[in-house]
Amino acid sequence: MGAEKPAVVLLSGGLDSATVLAQARSQGYVCHALSVDYGQRHHAELAAAQRVAQALDAVEHRVIRIDLTAFGGSALTDSNIAVPEQPTTGIPLTYVPARNTIMLSLALAWAEVLQAQDIFIGVNAVDYSGYPDCRPEYIAAFERMANLATKAAVEGSKLTLHAPLQNLSKAEIIALGMQLGVDYSLTVSCYQADAQGRACGVCDSCRLRRAGFEAAGFPDSTRYFAR
Repeated sequence: MGAEKPAVVLLSGGLDSATVLAQARSQGYVCHALSVDYGQRHHAELAAAQRVAQALDAVEHRVIRIDLTAFGGSALTDSNIAVPEQPTTGIPLTYVPARNTIMLSLALAWAEVLQAQDIFIGVNAVDYSGYPDCRPEYIAAFERMANLATKAAVEGSKLTLHAPLQNLSKAEIIALGMQLGVDYSLTVSCYQADAQGRACGVCDSCRLRRAGFEAAGFPDSTRYFAR
């Protein structure tokens, strides 16, 4: 249990990260929420992150800006690459090169400044898009690296990287969040949401979210825009 220990929680504004924030708070951590404006297609998820941080009593919420559109290479950071609206095979075009590595590095830096020994991230390796930086072996490798790379760890303050959702289905994640009191109407998961945060309903993230609510047996409060 956290016992009022500080923790950094990566908060995208989506369903998974909101659940992780709620779980960390339920375990007694004092949560410092971190979102990253990396040049993604829309800012609706960042507005959602602010709402979620406030609703789930994060002690503070910071947004770090870094421009991954300088490299592109993803449908989320390059306007010339369309977001797939049908299921695809292999690693999808919505994979953003090195995104989780960059976000976790920023979280690691803030954790060391806060003297926090815990970082939470909402990656999932069951009902997910197949991103390589969501796999359990990646999370374990980053934790090992973090404990080699920081002054705090070298001096004895070992860091733990928590990914509590990685082995849960989307339905199990939603059921857990409902139990913890997460208001999923505050969240935005869609890869191409409009300015009001309404979802497209056809991208990979929307399909996974909708199927999760159906399987969990809870009403889906997601708002969709007309197509």
